[in-house]
Amino acid sequence: MSDRVTDQIGTIVRRISQTLNRKVSEIVVLLFNHKHSGTFGALAGFAIAVIFTWRFMKPAPARPRRNRPKRGGDEGNGVGLSSQDCSLESNLKDLDVVKSSIELNLRQIVRRKLNGGRKMTCQLLGVILEERSPEELQKQAIVKPSVLEVLQEISKICDESEERVLLALDGAGLFATGALTKDRVLFCSTDMGRSSFVRQLEPDWHVDSNLEIVSQLARFIRHQLHISELELGQIASNVFTSRSLEQYFTSL
Repeated sequence: MSDRVTDQIGTIVRRISQTLNRKVSEIVVLLFNHKHSGTFGALAGFAIAVIFTWRFMKPAPARPRRNRPKRGGDEGNGVGLSSQDCSLESNLKDLDVVKSSIELNLRQIVRRKLNGGRKMTCQLLGVILEERSPEELQKQAIVKPSVLEVLQEISKICDESEERVLLALDGAGLFATGALTKDRVLFCSTDMGRSSFVRQLEPDWHVDSNLEIVSQLARFIRHQLHISELELGQIASNVFTSRSLEQYFTSL
């Protein structure tokens, strides 16, 4: 409100006050000169009117302003995130996922590769043994050092199924550590015989280097690993190919 308006209101209030003073004086004189009940009623009504007029003329007290909360993340409460912050947070989460994958140990990788499988059969020649033919096996039997750790981890999750072979496995410590059970190492003299007892055992996994057997068993075995140096392409959706047993189970 401007100063000019305030002065005008003050002038009006002073004039009303002067008029009221004169009226009150006249009424008081009238009251003492004419003692009548109607005069008292007029005086009371006039006093009430003056009170209401004064309250009406009195300016209302100013109401305190309320500060409305500001909208927006950073200006309102200081906890909002900009688009750059959200992008950075997303990148950090991706890095955590990659880091956790890198830090997987061998047992976790093997378990993931087996994909729920609990039983496995595996050809020994050329896969676990250095020897690749029955003729070589008649001279000696040597377990490949590179396959030992992987085979031990597989045998902890799966049930792993003549004299030199058993001695070689025993000499490598696979029986002593419980990695393999001696009475579950099976032997056969032909590829067809191996295919037959693999079908009868119905393992979750079969590992073999013979492409023909792998192809025949593809319809019956849940998962197979074909050990081959050659890139032969996809044989079936449930058949995987690798250069060695340990390479497959140690690669992500």
